[in-house]
Amino acid sequence: MTDDSRSTTEITLLGRSYVIACPPEEQEQLKRAARYLDRAMHGIHARGKVLGAEKIAIMAALNITHELLQTLEERKDSEASLARLSERLDQALAGTSRQG
Repeated sequence: MTDDSRSTTEITLLGRSYVIACPPEEQEQLKRAARYLDRAMHGIHARGKVLGAEKIAIMAALNITHELLQTLEERKDSEASLARLSERLDQALAGTSRQG
């Protein structure tokens, strides 16, 4: 596939349109991500403390990255908790089968 025939998608961030190269099967995910980023950028812009689209984008990226890392940490903690519960269940079942 040449650059000229590459599939593109248009997104809007802070009222400005961008054309992004994106495979057709990933376009809906890109649009969803762009809507999320746009909402984050509008939230920062509305507070009025950060000026300039580039700085707003950086702040939004930092905030979203923080959310992602928190979610990953919570998932890791949940998986560890489930592993401990599974181990306790296996031990309890092993104890029951020896008594039977």
